[in-house]
Amino acid sequence: MYFLTSALYFPPVEEASIEGIVAIGGDLSPERLLLAYKSGIFPWFDEDEPILWWSPPERMVLFFEDLKISKSMRNVLNQNKFKVTFNTAFREVITNCKKIVRKDQPGTWITDEMVEAYCKLNELGLAKSVEVWQEGELVGGLYGVDLGHVFCGESMFSKASNASKVAFIHLAKQLERANYRILDCQVYNEHLASLGCVEIERDDFMMILKK
Repeated sequence: MYFLTSALYFPPVEEASIEGIVAIGGDLSPERLLLAYKSGIFPWFDEDEPILWWSPPERMVLFFEDLKISKSMRNVLNQNKFKVTFNTAFREVITNCKKIVRKDQPGTWITDEMVEAYCKLNELGLAKSVEVWQEGELVGGLYGVDLGHVFCGESMFSKASNASKVAFIHLAKQLERANYRILDCQVYNEHLASLGCVEIERDDFMMILKK
C-alpha cells in the first residue's frame, strides 16, 4: 500500500489493492484532488479514517446513448414542476448531500474537510453542481468534478420524489450536448443502474479518461 507524502504523486491505478485502494494519506488540496481525478482516482473515507484514494476494478459510468428515462419519469419532466439550475448553489448542494439520511448507511463519508475542499474546487471552476428547485426550495441536486471531457459525479440528494433523477437526467443531456465522453458515477448502485449506468473495467475507463 502506497503512503502519500507532501509530493504531488499517485502510483499507477494498476497497483491498487483488490478492493481498489491506490494510496493512503496526503491532503485534499485542489492540486492533489485534480491530479487524482485526472488519474482515475477519487477520495472515499470515513471521518475517523485517514484519506483513502480509490480506483475500483469496475467503474460505474453512463454512456449518454444508454440513458434510460422511464415513461413515468418522462411524465415528471413534462409536468415542469421542478426548476433546474446549474452551478448556482454549490455549497448548499454538497451540504445537503452530507446531511441527507441514506438507506442502509449509518452516516456520511462527506466530512467537513471534504465540503471545504470541494467548495474550493468550485471556486476554481473545477467542481460543479446541478440544483433542482420546487416552489423556490432546493429539493434535490448533485455535484462532481468537471474534467472537460468526463464529468466525475460525486454525490446526489433528494428531498422530493424523483428530484435527484431530474438532476441526473438534465446533467446527462447537457454533457451529451457538450460532447463529453462519459459521466463517471464511480461505484455501482441500483439507482444509477436504473438510469442506464453500467460497470466497465478499470482499464477501459482509463482509456476513455486519457483520450
